[in-house]
Amino acid sequence: MWTRLKLVTRPPSVVVLVRLLAVAMMLGILQIGTSTSSGQDAARVDDGGWRYTLETPADDWMKLDFADRSWTEAMGGFGTPGTPAARIGTVWNTKEIWLRRNITLTTVPKRLALLVHHDEDAKIYLNGSLVAELAGYTTNYQIIELGPEQSALAQAGKNLVAVHCRQTGGGQYIDAHLIDAAAPPELLPVQRADVPFKSELMTPWGESLDKDQPWPEYPRPAFARGNWVNLNGPWQYRITPDHQTDAPASWEGTIVVPFALESALSGVQRLLKPNQCLWYRRTLNYDPQPGQRTLLNFEAVDYECQVFVNAKAVGSHRGGHTPFSVDITTAIQAGENEIIVRVTDRTEMMQLRGKQVLDPNGIWYTQVSGIWQTVWLESVPETYVRDCLIHTDAVAGTVTVTPRLVGNRAHEAVVRFELRAGAQTVSSESSTAGLPLVLQVPQARLWSPTDPFLYDLKIELLNPDQSVADQVQSYVGIRSVGKQRDENGHWRMTLNGEPLFHWGPLDQGWWPDGLLTPPSDEAMRFDVDYLKEAGFNMIRKHIKVEPRRFYEYCDRVGMLVWQDQVSGGPGPPWTRLDPRPTDADWPVEDHQQYLTELDRMISLLENHPSIVVWVPFNEAWGQHRTTEVGDWVKQRDPSRLINIASGGNFWPVGDVVDHHEYPHPGFPFEPNRDRDFVMVVGEFGGHGLPIRGHLWNPEMDNWGYGGLPKNADEYLERYQESLRRLSELRKQGIAAGVYTQTTDVEGEINGLMTYDRKVLKIPAKRLRELSDSLGFSQSP
Repeated sequence: MWTRLKLVTRPPSVVVLVRLLAVAMMLGILQIGTSTSSGQDAARVDDGGWRYTLETPADDWMKLDFADRSWTEAMGGFGTPGTPAARIGTVWNTKEIWLRRNITLTTVPKRLALLVHHDEDAKIYLNGSLVAELAGYTTNYQIIELGPEQSALAQAGKNLVAVHCRQTGGGQYIDAHLIDAAAPPELLPVQRADVPFKSELMTPWGESLDKDQPWPEYPRPAFARGNWVNLNGPWQYRITPDHQTDAPASWEGTIVVPFALESALSGVQRLLKPNQCLWYRRTLNYDPQPGQRTLLNFEAVDYECQVFVNAKAVGSHRGGHTPFSVDITTAIQAGENEIIVRVTDRTEMMQLRGKQVLDPNGIWYTQVSGIWQTVWLESVPETYVRDCLIHTDAVAGTVTVTPRLVGNRAHEAVVRFELRAGAQTVSSESSTAGLPLVLQVPQARLWSPTDPFLYDLKIELLNPDQSVADQVQSYVGIRSVGKQRDENGHWRMTLNGEPLFHWGPLDQGWWPDGLLTPPSDEAMRFDVDYLKEAGFNMIRKHIKVEPRRFYEYCDRVGMLVWQDQVSGGPGPPWTRLDPRPTDADWPVEDHQQYLTELDRMISLLENHPSIVVWVPFNEAWGQHRTTEVGDWVKQRDPSRLINIASGGNFWPVGDVVDHHEYPHPGFPFEPNRDRDFVMVVGEFGGHGLPIRGHLWNPEMDNWGYGGLPKNADEYLERYQESLRRLSELRKQGIAAGVYTQTTDVEGEINGLMTYDRKVLKIPAKRLRELSDSLGFSQSP
């Protein structure tokens, strides 16, 4: 039975049937979704088919003949996560929203009703006429039974439901359905849309992309061989249930590799659900060379994949952010070959995922699934140099090289190293069986942001007759990273023994057309060039591992990098620098996977002179076993500084204590805590400035920290004030500042340039003038 409350609304003939969840549960009367008044199976709510706008439409927006093609398609309901009883299909966090949807009725029910959960002052129209005007807000769904006059507006077939809702504070939500009050539908969790939000925003490089040959550049420039084949470009794809383990018999269409499934540049823009898998296929004509092995290299696949060549399983990988290789020598053949890749990506749960979420909002962005960096083939000899660890000492003027060899001659092979400065050979030595070798460099020219000098390094693995079996081209930047106290006892970061104030932006590396994948190598370099010209000497690479070419470019132009580990999994309460921090409790196997992925990232990047700081955690995201992780990283790489948790939770491990404060920088000095650590402001600023025509979604709540300025002049004044305060903090012992951020990202409009990179909110020359006036590029 139902509890009936007859409430008079406008128009007065509406009879309101209110079902308050708490009361219903207490009285044992009814639960929507678990029973019906007739005892028959209830229909399930369909949440699709909505169109919405956040900008005030024309007066006839609720009419049947109104053209709503320009409105955004979306899944209901609409609101903010955390609103009681909300079933969020689309995030709505602005003051007003207008909605339209066609609902098909086989017949008009005798007890036609609205099923509604609403925020303030909701108005609902049926086929162009107002049928309910609802004041206040609800905390659960209610059934509003329509009277005869309103029911007569309905018809068998399509019926237009139009809704206007507003909100002034707190959580918010609106959802409305046309139902039979005698058989209310089942309210299941909202079904995710099949497509992400499709922004019209495109970078210049995305607009000119050659989809047949994207990212044609060699992907591993710091360890380069000549014999390789780029496999980027059109592949076939199909999405299937995740229980399917056999390759599909047919394919849905074409996807452009190396762009993720959800990105515009992939040509697909589909969401991969946690219970689905994504299949890739392409053919390749290839002629394997006798005495050579063939490696199939993936620069990054998010998140777990299996690889098949000519129907033979050749390898698998778990982890979405670093490269891996599969030896396919025994599977590849002369002539045509078939490569198939199967990918699953849960995105959340315990996966390390960075800023990706299933429900993008605030500082969390669109998910990225599948291949998202270059795929390529490489031919190597039977015994070859897999990689080479390089360590430099600026004081001693030495380069220590440790080759890592693979193959049946690895235990006896000779590797010759030649270090050159331009045309001049500086040092030439040989190592046997992969043993470390020290190269002496007389009067070494040291690498720094102002003089990013790189020595060329040729690595040759020799045959027994001294002919060259394998050759690799690399480079070396000789420098040392450390810390020392200044005259006031404050710790300062040093480079080559000299103190250096680290000044740079939070750089997230997201793109409106490629998401995590830059649209091109040129595009990626554009960001670094802008920041270098603007006077920054450092980039904090935030919760992302970039393509290898990014770090090679930072080495060449002289840009220091703080490298974050990609985050994921549950975290503890964020207590910042509180002296009583807590850690999340992670299962052993998930902690081990975290360390595995952290070790892969360090192994990938440790030869780059530009990398000077490792950042394992950020703002307590996925933070666990902090002291253990900090000690592990310090032992793994003692040559760099460790910022254990940017913004907290702070534990006394590593080298740095890092505080975040918005919009203007600050620091909660505590002598007993700070005396043993380098003090930095790891995030501040975030001043927003919307640029019309360059927003990811003009209808969403585009935001910056501290509210939005009235105009560009006020925006610049806020930036200048933040720098002035940072300069004062520097005098008190702060050794680095990280400004949020390089570019806008989705709804965050607090970048120094727009998300599409088409508008520089502050020109690089002006940024350099401001930082130089405060001496940020000089020693403290």
